[in-house]
Amino acid sequence: MNSASRRTFSILTAILLGALIPQAHVFTWTVRWLIIGQLFTVFLQTRVSRSSLRRSHFVLLAVNFVMGFAAWGLGALVGGRDIALAAFFAGITPTASAAPVIMSFLHGQVAYVVASFVLTNVVLAALMPVLLPFVLGRPTPEAFAQVSGSVGLVVFVPMAAAWLVRLVHPRATEWPPSLRNASFGCWVLMMFLVTSNASDFLRHQVNAPPGAVLRIAGVTAFISALNFALGWVIGGKEFHREASQSLGQKNTVLTIYLALTYASPLVALGPTFYVIWHNVWNSWQLHRADRHAPAPAAGLARP
Repeated sequence: MNSASRRTFSILTAILLGALIPQAHVFTWTVRWLIIGQLFTVFLQTRVSRSSLRRSHFVLLAVNFVMGFAAWGLGALVGGRDIALAAFFAGITPTASAAPVIMSFLHGQVAYVVASFVLTNVVLAALMPVLLPFVLGRPTPEAFAQVSGSVGLVVFVPMAAAWLVRLVHPRATEWPPSLRNASFGCWVLMMFLVTSNASDFLRHQVNAPPGAVLRIAGVTAFISALNFALGWVIGGKEFHREASQSLGQKNTVLTIYLALTYASPLVALGPTFYVIWHNVWNSWQLHRADRHAPAPAAGLARP
């Protein structure tokens, strides 16, 4: 079995086992720390600065913002308030913390995705206390501290740790290539845990109307496909893959938490289904990237 086949098998196995073993959701708390560990390796070789920001980053931010309300309107047309809120939480979600990791596997420009991740998470975290009362119809004064704390831990802790390690040991920038297999293993483990959590969540929604669940699944699948497609266009020739990943892969852990805290379990199915859709697309991208990757030079082991 070649490298592409092994990775594809690992991805599909993780998704299947996650769906079949919902009991593993009790370990979902480790996902945040797995992401922090992976981002630490990303930040070791990728520095975020003002020069990292491109005009397309601000277009992505604007589209991300608009997508939340466009999805809200679409959901309202399809099935009413709960569907609208489920679509809103799926559409408004900022770039995923794992998106830079996926881009490193796709051999793209990681710095672009890191900049998008930081920009969208910081700005949308600041806007959430304003946006949530508008869509929910009631004030949420505590949202700012909760969202900012979550984003701050995941973004700035690994960034600061990487900066400190580089300062003390400059050759640490050479570590990430040798850790590629470990990073991929962590990502597969995260897929298993996230899918297990989604499976457990869906199994416990016994009171959710089947028609509503199907509409949420359909609307979020459309939103996911539209996000990846729009990002591809926004990125242009130079950054089409990077912008597509930045807009399409979402920080759903954040909005699942917000939906459960301020709305309902049914509404939280929006970002929960989005987890499934963007991971299916990521799996296909990784499979294609491995199949079309150049063969390693003689005598060299492929990372």
